[in-house]
Amino acid sequence: MKTVISRIRYPFIFLTALLLLACSRSEKTGKKVIVLAIDGMDPRIVQSMMDRGELPHFKKLAEMGGFKNPWSSIPPQSPVAWANFITGQNPGGHAIFDFIHRDPANYMPFLSLTETIPPKTVLKPGSYVFPVSGGQVVLLREGRAFWEYLDEAGIPATIFKIPSNYPPVEAGQGSVSGMGTPDLQGSYGIYQYFTTDRADIPDDYSGARLTLVDVIDGAVRDVIEGPPNSYREEAPTLAVPFTAWIDPEEPVIRLDLQGEEIILKEGEWSDWVVLSFKPLPVIPAMTGIVRFYVRQVHPYFKLYVTPVNINPKDPILPIDYPAGYAKEIAEEAGFFYTQGMPEDTKALTNGSLSTREFYGLSRMILQERNRIFHHLFDRFEEGLFFYYYCSIDQGTHIFWHLRDENHPVYDAAARAELGDVVEELYAEMDPIVAKILDRLDDQTTFIIMSDHGFSPLYRNFQLNSWLERNGYLTMKYGKKSGSLLAGDVDWSKTRAYALGLNALYVNLRGREGQGIVNPGSERDRLVEELVEKLQAVRDPKNDSPVIKRAHIREDIYDGDFLNRAPDILVGYDWGYRTGWESALGDVVAGELITDCEDKWSGDHCGATEIVPGILFANKPLLLEGPHLYDLSPSILAEFGVPIPEQMIGHNIFAPAPPEEKRVPTEEEIRQIRALDYI
Repeated sequence: MKTVISRIRYPFIFLTALLLLACSRSEKTGKKVIVLAIDGMDPRIVQSMMDRGELPHFKKLAEMGGFKNPWSSIPPQSPVAWANFITGQNPGGHAIFDFIHRDPANYMPFLSLTETIPPKTVLKPGSYVFPVSGGQVVLLREGRAFWEYLDEAGIPATIFKIPSNYPPVEAGQGSVSGMGTPDLQGSYGIYQYFTTDRADIPDDYSGARLTLVDVIDGAVRDVIEGPPNSYREEAPTLAVPFTAWIDPEEPVIRLDLQGEEIILKEGEWSDWVVLSFKPLPVIPAMTGIVRFYVRQVHPYFKLYVTPVNINPKDPILPIDYPAGYAKEIAEEAGFFYTQGMPEDTKALTNGSLSTREFYGLSRMILQERNRIFHHLFDRFEEGLFFYYYCSIDQGTHIFWHLRDENHPVYDAAARAELGDVVEELYAEMDPIVAKILDRLDDQTTFIIMSDHGFSPLYRNFQLNSWLERNGYLTMKYGKKSGSLLAGDVDWSKTRAYALGLNALYVNLRGREGQGIVNPGSERDRLVEELVEKLQAVRDPKNDSPVIKRAHIREDIYDGDFLNRAPDILVGYDWGYRTGWESALGDVVAGELITDCEDKWSGDHCGATEIVPGILFANKPLLLEGPHLYDLSPSILAEFGVPIPEQMIGHNIFAPAPPEEKRVPTEEEIRQIRALDYI
């Protein structure tokens, strides 16, 4: 029987529904919380610049409310730290423990933030592949994002580029994903570089497609590679051909591609260019965006192409919520990097960009981020406004050696030419703070935060090699070097192994595919033995301790996903970090500890106590010893939203409950003061 609503009754029912809906959600109060998130901003550098009068608006904010150094996550890696902030939990509650996780069944590493699941059902007529069901991208972070609770309370939230949130959770007024978002090829960023100079292509490089080209009839002809063609069984790479016509006399080129002509001078960046990759005539094209940079025209041709970013106006992957939000921003404020980590550090370390050129790229990205900030902030009226900057983090990784005469690759000439570029990036943030301060009223809470600070990377420690030489890891056939990925480890004789930047695992029976260590007392004795020995490691070069603190997971984590955590989290001392080789499961011959000879010269993947972040607010910060996971419940409290039971943090604007100790130990305070952090 049909349900019929008469014209008389319908308005009454409609109005009743509206009233019920209004009662179930918070009334608009005009309350605002603004969070300016500056990845990697270090309290020591901030304090020094404020003391010199170089960050006047940061100082003004500190005087209005407060400035503290919150404790980062353990380990203090960005995806872990931001997950702490997002969920109000430690890694035991959100299951992000490192940039790199491993499959215990086969020991193989994978990136910790997302998983791409292919379609379950496909049709294969001939060499073609047509999905019947859709594939999906899954966010591996567990736990609810704090703005989901705001959304349920009817409080709007703008979330721009927060890390550890790809694909973005389906909540909030509008969000665009940040760190963890891939390029169109599905990687964290593969750039392309075309050169006629063989010296530009190193023997060993990564994160790039480097192509040696020839000039024929006044032009270079090649292709820009895009995503794989998933509609063909062999999944060939889709590509867009281009021709670069070289002016025989002037340092100018003309790029011809897909019917477009682009004139560029030497040293000039193009605007964003849309590329169209057509998998099949009957299938819509996939579009991406790139920028070109002409390094040189004569005597050598040198052309850099950014990674192919997902087109925010036509995204083929889930980078925004609601769908169409990124398109709206791009149409109103212009194209922008959708790639999670836009600063192309690999282009610098591979030699495809010089230090000066990389700094130019960093400033260009920062200016682009400022443009989007002004667009969004000018339209912000109510609720939460979260805005994320990445340039200081990536810049400090790369430029630390220019500000530290003790660094093995300190470059006095580059320092004289460029100055302290890290502090210049910091200074760029002060006008943003000034603009926000101008908008403050008695209904607005303003927070500036970072996820961690920084320390130098002087020396690399090969953790897997240490495990091998101390009898915990055994290679096959008596080898002294090799790779876990290549199957060189003899698991029948291996008790412990390392994968990731801070993670160490026991080869546990019943968990690992070929585990030999029994759970319980045998495992517990082994981790205690490893912690004791690791904390005793000294650098033979200077007798400095290499590892400040090694944590057993049960001592630092709780939550539903504790069983997924590494058995030990290794916290390196000032100036040390795991070697790149060990992070990927390699055992190397030679010295266990070697100088950092890379421009990636600053880092934060050490002990948490040596790399605290920053926390400013326009109201008093009353919680002693704040942690990142305290910020999300604090934001909920500002809106009067109840703090969920699973959140372990406390309100930074209120004293801690008396039964809970919220301050660092005396030893930890002594260590931080010795580093001039507080």
